Amino acid sequence: MLRPLAPCPPSSVDTPVMPPIISISNLSKTYASGFQALKRIDLDIDKGEIFALLGPNGAGKTTLISVICGIVTPSTGTVTVGGHNILTDYRAARSLIGLVPQELHTDAFESVWATVTFSRGLFGLPADPGHIEKVLRSLSLWDKKDTKILFLSGGMKRRVLIAKALAHEPKVLFLDEPTAGVDVELRKDMWNVVRALRASGVTIILTTHYIEEAEEMADRIGVINKGEIILVERKAELMRKLGKKELTLQLHNALDAIPAELARHKLALAPGGKELTYTYNTQGERTGITALLDDLARANIRFRDIQTTQSSLEDIFVGLVRKDQ
Repeated sequence: MLRPLAPCPPSSVDTPVMPPIISISNLSKTYASGFQALKRIDLDIDKGEIFALLGPNGAGKTTLISVICGIVTPSTGTVTVGGHNILTDYRAARSLIGLVPQELHTDAFESVWATVTFSRGLFGLPADPGHIEKVLRSLSLWDKKDTKILFLSGGMKRRVLIAKALAHEPKVLFLDEPTAGVDVELRKDMWNVVRALRASGVTIILTTHYIEEAEEMADRIGVINKGEIILVERKAELMRKLGKKELTLQLHNALDAIPAELARHKLALAPGGKELTYTYNTQGERTGITALLDDLARANIRFRDIQTTQSSLEDIFVGLVRKDQ
């Protein structure tokens, strides 16, 4: 006999938490040479987010992507994509993934239409000219559909790679250095394409050397160094926690040196002696600015202008990697 269910407390009727689209647990990869490319990676990526993976050359970014996509076999750990284990349920996991690699591997003598259509067929899907047209139009490739890959510019070839990755309607798209070698204007166009894909429900995992790319687009940032994830944080929270601000004072009269009575503020004097820079932590209980201004007045140092600047994501990234050396 079934017993009636007890009423749920109000908090339990909240919107349920969606499971991550990608879940990585205790993942390691050691090659036959003995080189350990990945070390105990634990990472969840949420459905519909843009996740930027940052790291210096050789940090393990491409190896991590290759493991998730089934190109490289992990040494230890588990990876699931959409709930499917990449080893025991490979076909189902791989069918959810689109991969845009760093290298421009394309069929030089095929037309854009043919190569993108062929990519869809590789996943056993029926022909869908309407979907292929939609993809090509979204990437500004429709007028090039009959052009052989050989005659496309580098930027257009990279767009073809994205089109091929989207041909089978994946739920997850990996972009490994997607704008490498692309001019600034085309790079911004591709940012718009990525945003549109996210808006359509596709999860984007992006590796990039262009810090402004991550700063412009990412919802969350992961930093990998020496095969280990050293930080995962929402972009805005990362900037808030680790960002520093600089207060620059433009002086009326040049200083030869910083007066001793200002030493406690650890100021930097610009060449020429006309600017003082004060760096402070945005998370501190007190910024110290009031005390600084009081000490400047007591030292009879007058300024004619004051400016503040926030550290960029690049500053934060460089600082994290140096700290991990």
